[in-house]
Amino acid sequence: MSARAGVPEGYVALEDGGTRGALLAALEQPLRAAIASGTFYAYAERHAERRALAGRGVAYAVPLPACAARVVVRHSRHGGVFAPVTGDLFLGDTRAPRELAIAIALTERGVPTPEIVAYATYAAGPFRRADVVTREVPRSRDLAAALADPDAAARDEAVAAAGRLLATLAAASVYHPDLNLKNVLLSRAEGGGTKAYVLDVDRVHFHPAAEGARVSEWNIARLVRSGDKWREQHGLPFEARTVRALRAAMEAP
Repeated sequence: MSARAGVPEGYVALEDGGTRGALLAALEQPLRAAIASGTFYAYAERHAERRALAGRGVAYAVPLPACAARVVVRHSRHGGVFAPVTGDLFLGDTRAPRELAIAIALTERGVPTPEIVAYATYAAGPFRRADVVTREVPRSRDLAAALADPDAAARDEAVAAAGRLLATLAAASVYHPDLNLKNVLLSRAEGGGTKAYVLDVDRVHFHPAAEGARVSEWNIARLVRSGDKWREQHGLPFEARTVRALRAAMEAP
């Protein structure tokens, strides 16, 4: 495998025939062992210890070979009305390199998002397919699952954590145009407390600091729209008091 320029600091290039990508240098060897299966997704899909995660297609949580690190492997797919036509085929280098760059930028700005440890894109005629590998966040579930919890205190804690995440996004002037209940990941700390992470960041936009208040309203409007849809379609308890609690957590000092 030859080196390729353009990968972020702390990563090494992946280039092998029609496969291109980037690997976190600290996990290079186990990641190379995983992709020896052909693709990262093939490795995860066949792993005896895989744990399926629902989303836009199935992602898998798995351990890396001969390594304590656990990761989530997601195969990139289009969303929206044209998804049945475009499927998992992308022009150019796919959205994966941009997703890595944005994830790094978010972390630098103090916005919690799972660490991307690798991505790989694969030749498919004139198109490419892609897998993105993130470090697994322990003891986690998305906001939709948390709001379905029968424990009212657990639901309140989840909403407060989501509100704090919205405040962090606003402070960094970050707009997420697909911010929905499935794209907020909540992790329960061993010592108590819940931390929220933002997912699927490839379409995130960074705005000037002066636009933080406007970005804040865009983000909460997008999340509330998702919550309303989940209430109507799945009976999720996303109500006016939920929105008030979100705003209160956003505005807390």
